Amino acid sequence: MLINKLTYNHEYFIIFQIFAIIISCIMILISFFLGGRSYNLGKQVPFESGVFSYENAQIKIHINFYLIAIFFIIFDIESLYLYLWSISIKIIELEGFIEGILFIFTILITLFYLFKMKALNWKYKNI
Repeated sequence: MLINKLTYNHEYFIIFQIFAIIISCIMILISFFLGGRSYNLGKQVPFESGVFSYENAQIKIHINFYLIAIFFIIFDIESLYLYLWSISIKIIELEGFIEGILFIFTILITLFYLFKMKALNWKYKNI
């Protein structure tokens, strides 16, 4: 009974958000006042893994790497939805099952479209 009061009462959520913001601000202020500071010229030098940079650190990465990353993120998030759908399959009954099948069908159509457009094949790209 107490859980139902907590889950359906929006005031508790607002109180939680206020406390989260207050605690975050307090932590930032504490680190600002207690943290050490350095004001020398070496602070402005790029430094990575104990080695000073001696060349241009800006490397051009081909757009295909970004495309693969975006496709992975999109399909990874969709697979999370499918995982949650498969866990709650007994609760959602027939309507939820049909919606899940339509969702899988949409994912497959998208994947076939990407294959047709050769978005995942790097040999045929004219970039």
